[in-house]
Amino acid sequence: MKITGSVALVTGANRGIGRHFAQQLLHRGATKVYATARTPHLVDLPGVEVLRLDITDPASVAAVAGVASDVTLLINNAGVFTQQNLVTGDPEKIRLEMDTNYFGTLNVVRAFTPVLAANGGGAILNVLSAMSWLAYDGANAYSASKAAAWSLTNGIRLELAGQGTAVTGLHLASTDTDMMAGWDVEKNDPADVVRAALDGIEAGKLEILADNNCVHLKAALSADPSVLYPQAVPTA
Repeated sequence: MKITGSVALVTGANRGIGRHFAQQLLHRGATKVYATARTPHLVDLPGVEVLRLDITDPASVAAVAGVASDVTLLINNAGVFTQQNLVTGDPEKIRLEMDTNYFGTLNVVRAFTPVLAANGGGAILNVLSAMSWLAYDGANAYSASKAAAWSLTNGIRLELAGQGTAVTGLHLASTDTDMMAGWDVEKNDPADVVRAALDGIEAGKLEILADNNCVHLKAALSADPSVLYPQAVPTA
């Protein structure tokens, strides 16, 4: 998949990583970039085609797929983070995370699958997370939704292989965006994350680990859970 000459659509492009995706796609020679958001008036990048999109609303998704019928590269970036635990958290916020991060992404994939097929196959990139693989007290609803999105990514990769659509998952740890503004932790530069993602798409990678935290975390999945969750090990 070459970025130059592609027609890309980015969800959640009004800020953060989504805005960086739209900007870098233009700089790397995409013929057209659809920058979508629930609040399209906040998209401030010159050169993009702005569309309103609520990925949790199937009618909104279908309308955008009808307009953006020339897309060859789909960047599923839109998501929410409500800082909820599973047992004690607000059920409506927990459901919002799953409705957005899993079902919303699936809505977009289903709508754009025939578009990509008609345009030669193309590619899909799903923005996932280090927390696809790690539970974290205070954000377990997000972890669950991103774990589901990781499984979704692996599933659609198999389902769309026959039509020639490449499917890539992007995993990243804490990154310096509005979503992480209240967290006092080391953070990636979002421009570096997006650069690695676009390089990975062009290289045909199925999975992109944007930072060393993700590399180490993925490797740790083969260990006993006590390695990742020592605080949960029963004491004698």
